Amino acid sequence: MGDPVTYNSVNDIATITINRADRMNALNEDVIIGLQQAWQRFEESTDRVAVLHAAGDRAFSVGADVKNPPKEMWQGVPSVGATNTKPIIAAVHGWCIGGAYCIVQMCDLVVASETTVFKYPEAQLGFTGGLIASAVARIPHKVAMEFMTLGEDFDAQRAQTAGMVNKVVPAGEELTAALAWAEVLARSAPLVLQTVKQFSLATLNKSPAEAAAIARDQLLTVRTSEDGKEGGLAFAEKRTPVFKGK
Repeated sequence: MGDPVTYNSVNDIATITINRADRMNALNEDVIIGLQQAWQRFEESTDRVAVLHAAGDRAFSVGADVKNPPKEMWQGVPSVGATNTKPIIAAVHGWCIGGAYCIVQMCDLVVASETTVFKYPEAQLGFTGGLIASAVARIPHKVAMEFMTLGEDFDAQRAQTAGMVNKVVPAGEELTAALAWAEVLARSAPLVLQTVKQFSLATLNKSPAEAAAIARDQLLTVRTSEDGKEGGLAFAEKRTPVFKGK
C-alpha cells in the first residue's frame, strides 16, 4: 500500500492526492493526518498554489470511513487544521459526501467533473461535526440549508448554479482544468493572492465549529510543542525550564 495522501511539486504547483481508491477515498485517520501534513508542507514550501484531487474514477471521497473514522475530521480541512495563506484549487469527480464536502468548500476554487455528485446525509444518519454550517457563508443561506438538512444529491450543474463550484468540465478533465488555472496563479503576484485570500477569509463569517476547530488546533500546537514538553519535564525535575519558542 502507498501513502494515503501524496504531495508532488512541479513548477511551483503542489498536487495533493487522496489515494484510497479501493475504499472510494473514505476519510480515515491516516488520510486526515496526511492531508493536514500536506497543507502544512504547502504553507511552508515555495509552491505558490495547490491542487487537491483524488485517485480512482468513482469518488472524490465518500466522507468519513464508517469502519475506521478519523479522530478529528477538521484536522484535514485547509485553513482549519492548518494555516493556509496561498490559493488552493479542488478538482472533484464522482461522489463527494459529508466531510469530503467540508474539505472542498474550504478550497478557494473548485473544478468539478460532470460526474460529480455532492451529498450531505448527516441529518438522516444522526450525527454531524458542524463544519458544514460554514456553507452559509459561502453559498446562499436557503440553498445551504437545503443541502445540509435534506440529504439530497446536488449534481455538478446544480452545484455550479448554487455557487459551490466554479466550473464543470467533461469526465476525466477536472485535474487538467484545475492545473491550467494553477499555472495562471503560479505566475501571478504571490503577495496579491495572499492578501486577497487573507482578507476574504477574514470577511467570511466562521461557524462555531470552524472557529472552535481553529482554536483547538492552536491549543494542540502549544500542548505538543517542545516548550510544552520542556515545561512538564522541568517541573518533574524541579528546575527552571528553558523555553525556545518551538
